[in-house]
Amino acid sequence: MLCSSFRSATASLGLGRRAVSTIAQKYSKAVYSAALSKSPQTLTKVQSELNAISNVIKEVPDLKAFVSNPTLSAKDRSAGLAVIYSRAEGSKKEPNGRLGETQGVIEGFNELVAKYKGELEVVVTSATPLPRDLSSRLETILKQSQTAQQAKSLKISNKVNPSVLGGIVVDFGDKSIDLSVSSRVNKLNNVLQ
Repeated sequence: MLCSSFRSATASLGLGRRAVSTIAQKYSKAVYSAALSKSPQTLTKVQSELNAISNVIKEVPDLKAFVSNPTLSAKDRSAGLAVIYSRAEGSKKEPNGRLGETQGVIEGFNELVAKYKGELEVVVTSATPLPRDLSSRLETILKQSQTAQQAKSLKISNKVNPSVLGGIVVDFGDKSIDLSVSSRVNKLNNVLQ
């Protein structure tokens, strides 16, 4: 049933994922262009370093709070960055007033690299981990789509979000297919109001 709903919903694609800010896009493009102008190997190295930074930000709650705190003064940001840099590499760097854009820059950079490599990343969000048989059927359907056939490779990952309640949300490129129970409940609530 889920797969047939997915097939019928592919015709009604819309924007899905959180849009990266304009500032983050500019920084992403600048880093991407600078790395690629050196060599494809440099691009790969920069991507792995940025992903390592992203993972540390996600895993260390204090760092995540520091990076995403928009209320820090320039002085507080500078002092905090000095501590972070001294722990990371033993030298002081200039503070960046766009620290809150870090995750967006890394996301934008990864999207540019994936496009350069011809990769299509597909994130399937479900309330619980997808069973292997459903996951493989879904992968087969996704590989038949026009968007996937234009890509050199397809990377499918399953993200678990209990707020989906049931069903799935499929995000790929700038498109999203929302077959979740929560979206259906929201639509019904809007109709009832």
